[in-house]
Amino acid sequence: MARGLNKVMIIGNLGAEPEMKYTPSGSPVTTFRVAVGRTWRTREGENRDETEWFRVVAWDKLAEVCSEYLHKGSKVYIEGRLQTRSWDKDGQKQFMTELIASDMQMLDSRADAPREGAPRSSGGDSGGGSSYGGGGGGGGGNDDFDTLDDDIPF
Repeated sequence: MARGLNKVMIIGNLGAEPEMKYTPSGSPVTTFRVAVGRTWRTREGENRDETEWFRVVAWDKLAEVCSEYLHKGSKVYIEGRLQTRSWDKDGQKQFMTELIASDMQMLDSRADAPREGAPRSSGGDSGGGSSYGGGGGGGGGNDDFDTLDDDIPF
């Protein structure tokens, strides 16, 4: 039987400062919103812009890194999976879809870094691009995609 796939990759900018909290068992969890814009041209030749907002949740070590180094306006790459939660409010069923982060890369160049003390990449890299992986968090399974071969032709 074929396995399902739930994988999301976005590049955008933080809309506000990340918020870190701790679960009752002591696990850190950081939430933040990322704005992803797109532009397209209508049939009439008019340019249109659209912004989609994503609520991102990071757990454990990745939560700590996101809380410490990301700031409002930071440009980031986030990889993870979608998860929808539901609850009842005033007799109405409410839903929220979140991106549960498994990997984060800071994309700001050194000159664009939102604040001093941001981590610097090592080696000959001239820009940002620091990468941080994290757990699937929240009790979800964490497939280790880092062990896959990089020789895949696509």
